Amino acid sequence: MNWITSFVRPKFGSMLGRREVPENLWIKCPATGEMVFHTDLEENMWVIPGSGHHMRITARQRLGYLFDAGEFEELPAPQVQQDPLKFRDSKKYSDRLRDNRSKTGLEDSIVAGIGSVKGLKLVACAHDFNFIGGSLGVAAGEAIVQAFETAIRNECPLVMFPASGGARMQEGILSLMQLPKTTVAVEMLKEAGLPYIVVLTNPTTGGVTASYAMLGDIHIAEPGAEIGFAGKRVIEQTVHEKLPEGFQTSEYLMEHGMVDMVVTRHELPDTLASLLRMLMGLPAPEEPVSPEAVVEEPEAEAPPTETAEPTAVDEKLETSDAAGSEPGDKDKSD
Repeated sequence: MNWITSFVRPKFGSMLGRREVPENLWIKCPATGEMVFHTDLEENMWVIPGSGHHMRITARQRLGYLFDAGEFEELPAPQVQQDPLKFRDSKKYSDRLRDNRSKTGLEDSIVAGIGSVKGLKLVACAHDFNFIGGSLGVAAGEAIVQAFETAIRNECPLVMFPASGGARMQEGILSLMQLPKTTVAVEMLKEAGLPYIVVLTNPTTGGVTASYAMLGDIHIAEPGAEIGFAGKRVIEQTVHEKLPEGFQTSEYLMEHGMVDMVVTRHELPDTLASLLRMLMGLPAPEEPVSPEAVVEEPEAEAPPTETAEPTAVDEKLETSDAAGSEPGDKDKSD
């Protein structure tokens, strides 16, 4: 028997005690492999400081980063029929819904809220990819339509954050019906003269891309996001060609005119506020002037009174007066 492993190590372990180390203490950057401390990553809005890679975040985190001071009123989730097709694949769809609700704390894949961004009132709607891949079902479609109706009632713009694998196959044709339904909601917002901006996040694919995700007045994308309809592998198998490097990324789509701009997560609130003010014809907000910036100018002192020096004309007049007068003139006048 090895007394070192059997006696000494257990004794040291009991003396020092076992410390539980969280599994997610360090997070690996998918782009470079760099290990980042999770607290630093969270403070940087889940953007890798070194590479700038944008990690996936939840829908509530996204709305919290968008609205002023992270405050917004979350719209209630609509009540719809659950599992209308009684679908079952490897497990019942009803069980899959229950598991995802327990895991994410959401009713479905959409979170919508109303609040202010840089003082500008707007409605924001975001997919949560953690809920069945952010897929679009009946409940998600109804939540999106409700968000558009809220924006129209409040006469404010709407910002959409899609992050989805597409239509939810467990709901079949009912899921596909959400594509024209949400498209009609977009048209209603535009008929009301209100802006609609889409911020494409990673990933945005399938039927979501084929409907409301590509109908915005302006399309913004986060850096490195995958955006497309079918996947890269499916396209290569269909066309029998090798696709170019960076195909379906935000930067590639901007170069080819499918995306208007690529904006980092930190700059998004300012960018959205500026764009929406221009689209709505609103003036730029006045920047408050700090008291330190105001410098009181000293009162101007009155210039000293100076005696005018005699000019050449004055000297000439005095000389002529002195020469023309005689001593007896004063007596004669008397």
